[in-house]
Amino acid sequence: MEAPGCWGLLLALGLLRGAAATAATEAPTAHVLSRVLFCQPDRPSLGLADTFDGDQLFSFDFPGARWEARLPDFQPWLGAQESKEQIRNDSGLCQQLLSVLTNITTGVLPEARGTPMANVFTAQPLELGKPNTLICQVGNLFPASVTVSWQRLGEPVSQGINTTRYYPTADLGFLLFSYLEFTPQEGDVYTCTVTRPRDRFSTVAYWVPQNPIPSELLENALCGLAIALGIFFMVTGIVLLLKSRRPRPTE
Repeated sequence: MEAPGCWGLLLALGLLRGAAATAATEAPTAHVLSRVLFCQPDRPSLGLADTFDGDQLFSFDFPGARWEARLPDFQPWLGAQESKEQIRNDSGLCQQLLSVLTNITTGVLPEARGTPMANVFTAQPLELGKPNTLICQVGNLFPASVTVSWQRLGEPVSQGINTTRYYPTADLGFLLFSYLEFTPQEGDVYTCTVTRPRDRFSTVAYWVPQNPIPSELLENALCGLAIALGIFFMVTGIVLLLKSRRPRPTE
């Protein structure tokens, strides 16, 4: 008769093997596809966006009553979006809920309000005199109601600006981006100003060229360095060759 402990040992080994095989199999990556509809007393009063892992795919233009794709590659899927009638019904329900909740919470709960945070950076590595894009990323938005303006050396800029619609974020806030096409020059100072219309509160982010290296200067410097290294190694090789051929004194 076999010892009872043998079966327990075999069972334990089998469980360990199964656990190791399970751990070796990677869990599939989780993705989040979300649709967020918001309504508020501030402008814009309505907003609707589809996002995938936090990146916006589509948004609905309420004044124009049409869907818009964030990128041209998404255009073929516009026809599969929710119909205008469905959006109208959802928007009406949202505004009804907003009215009810406003009446219940006014004077009882403080109004939630986020302080906008802005960060300005370039889309491409900085080279003076080469066209580039400045990006002003604005986060921590709640409610989703701000205006974004650009200035260069204190003067307003109105050309080459494209500002996205609001992106819903996982923390129940919003995010948006403002793009400015520009050609960086030495001494530039650009300002991205984010303003809440209700209380005129503004957040300001500055951008100045940080140690830019013009492409022509960089090419000349690299070329000079390559020539200097080539001369150094050539001289070193000649010296070593002469030393190796020098006759050694006999004892």
